[in-house]
Amino acid sequence: MGKSVERIVMELAEPIVANQGLELVDVEYNKEGPNWILRVFVDNIDGVSLDDCQQVSQNLSEQLDLEDPIEQSYLLEVSSPGIDRPLKKKQDFERFSGELVEISTYAPINGEKELMGKLLGLEDENVKISLNGKEVSIPFAKIAKTKLAVEF
Repeated sequence: MGKSVERIVMELAEPIVANQGLELVDVEYNKEGPNWILRVFVDNIDGVSLDDCQQVSQNLSEQLDLEDPIEQSYLLEVSSPGIDRPLKKKQDFERFSGELVEISTYAPINGEKELMGKLLGLEDENVKISLNGKEVSIPFAKIAKTKLAVEF
């Protein structure tokens, strides 16, 4: 089995995004209605401008045309991950320590598959959160999805 479209695009996009002083957060490739959409999410500590997104889009588009790794026709979208930013890389769990996060797990942790708490960081392959005043340790491999929680 070959590499997934997401993995191929991540490998192509990483140097382009880094060259602009940005961070590659995520890549999604989904069919929506009749169209395939390739979404690339970039971020920066100071935020991401429309110009940043346009520059990544232009440079990545040229690279994708050159490499041609995707069979179907698709629409390329480059954007910021938004306020409910997903946490994917291990360093994300350190960078956003102290923030409120929502974690979905593959299997129940203390009887729950959906947890929300204050992120305490990453320690020995375990994500630590404070949940109702108690420290909870979640194995990194058991996490399906983590994102910053939006507080209103």
